[in-house]
Amino acid sequence: MNSFGRLFRIGIFGESHGELIGVTLDGVPSGIDLDPVDFESDLKKRKGELNENDETRSFLTSRKESDDLKIVSGVFNGKTTGAPITLFIKNEDLNSKSYEDFRNLPRPGHADFASQIKYNGFNDYRGGGIFSGRLTAGLVCAAVIAKKVIKKINENIIIKAIVNSVGCFPYPSEDAFELLRKIKNENDSIGGTIFCTIDNLPAGIGEPFFDSLESYLSHIIFSIPGCKAISFGLGIESPTIKGSCFNDQIINPKGTTKTNNNGGINGGISNGNQIYFTTYFKAASSVLVKQKTIDIKTGKEVELNLGGRFDSCYVLRTPVIVEAVTAIALLDLLFIYKTERL
Repeated sequence: MNSFGRLFRIGIFGESHGELIGVTLDGVPSGIDLDPVDFESDLKKRKGELNENDETRSFLTSRKESDDLKIVSGVFNGKTTGAPITLFIKNEDLNSKSYEDFRNLPRPGHADFASQIKYNGFNDYRGGGIFSGRLTAGLVCAAVIAKKVIKKINENIIIKAIVNSVGCFPYPSEDAFELLRKIKNENDSIGGTIFCTIDNLPAGIGEPFFDSLESYLSHIIFSIPGCKAISFGLGIESPTIKGSCFNDQIINPKGTTKTNNNGGINGGISNGNQIYFTTYFKAASSVLVKQKTIDIKTGKEVELNLGGRFDSCYVLRTPVIVEAVTAIALLDLLFIYKTERL
């Protein structure tokens, strides 16, 4: 499905090389101030344009989109009406011709082969179609609205994500930049991790079992192309620590704990402490290094030489996207929490 949420629901649409991309939001309360200008900062972050380091921008795609946002429903006189909100961004900087050459040559690491099978060959293969990172612009736009509503509910909630590592090196560090330079010179790509925190989220948010806070966040975070894993609290270190050491001792009636190995979540429900998690992103599948694939028509192995404009490390512009999907999931869970306490 192309939608997410129960009480705050979003649906994304469009393709990487289609006419436009966009999102429809349902469940937004009326009376929220909203102007196209509100979206500019986060959209620029998604493109890496607000990064103060000029060299960092050199590791990102050269595709340039103005991301000129149009709001077509659900807003009147600068206020949300309570009706579904639809907004879209036109795709402008397109170069689809090269993709015709690879129509029958599924690119390694991409969803080309899987989507061709799923959609019986009717999939839009240009630029990855619906599987492209281009569609995360819609998620970022949805989150601009979600964050406004969250602020109305609890202005103290803060969501913050940062690049934590590139390859096997901490970021930022000289080792990480040296690796990035090497990867770029080799026409290759590299992945990394994003560390995200949620501060001041009240205890009690999340549902037991199937809609636990961890599973709800994981559900939407895996909508970000390239995400391969997520860990909460100490994550994969947890099995190596004795229970007596791992347990977070409660030190006051507010539920504050001496340690926070569980990452602010117990039983799938927030406990009032800082929530923190790490997301793991693979390297971009599009590289200029020669690779091999199968020609779907002939069944023969062929050499693949991709052209195009690709990120050496798209992870550098991913923090705002992780923040975005986190906000979307949190708002839905906050709405659910409010209905449970009527």
